[in-house]
Amino acid sequence: MRRLSAGVFFVLLLGCGPGLREGRFVKDGVRYKVAQPAEPAWRRIDFAENDLAWATKDSGHIIAMNATCKDHGDPSLEVLTGHLLIGFDERVLTDRKSFTLDGRAALRSNFDVSIDGVPAEVEVVVMKKNGCVHDFTYVSPRGQRSTQQPTFDALIAGFAQEQGP
Repeated sequence: MRRLSAGVFFVLLLGCGPGLREGRFVKDGVRYKVAQPAEPAWRRIDFAENDLAWATKDSGHIIAMNATCKDHGDPSLEVLTGHLLIGFDERVLTDRKSFTLDGRAALRSNFDVSIDGVPAEVEVVVMKKNGCVHDFTYVSPRGQRSTQQPTFDALIAGFAQEQGP
């Protein structure tokens, strides 16, 4: 009986670990619902300092999302947006609007940028909820953002932070 109890505990422990399961991402006490981009057009990738990221297989589009729930202070949504653009060159703001995401104020900003001299477009969405900063980033080749915009919009629309792990 003791082995069975330990085995059950181990399985439950694995179920509570970080990662994406059944449309929900869990890490460090935060859990949120995710509307994943559809395969085969998109594939999951590991992207530094992001909870989740996907790339198109052949067209150079990348979507990433992250939650930071510790040591972020209380900067404005504009400042948070600026932090996400570090590493991009020639940043030109082309559009910015406030909206409500998951019941909280959010900021959506579009930029023309370059990455190592290659022109691109970046769309960033940031919001704060329950002590966490949530950010979403969509990078596309310049002039091609609209081809995968519905996928990014669905990711944003499908987001919901949930209580507990």
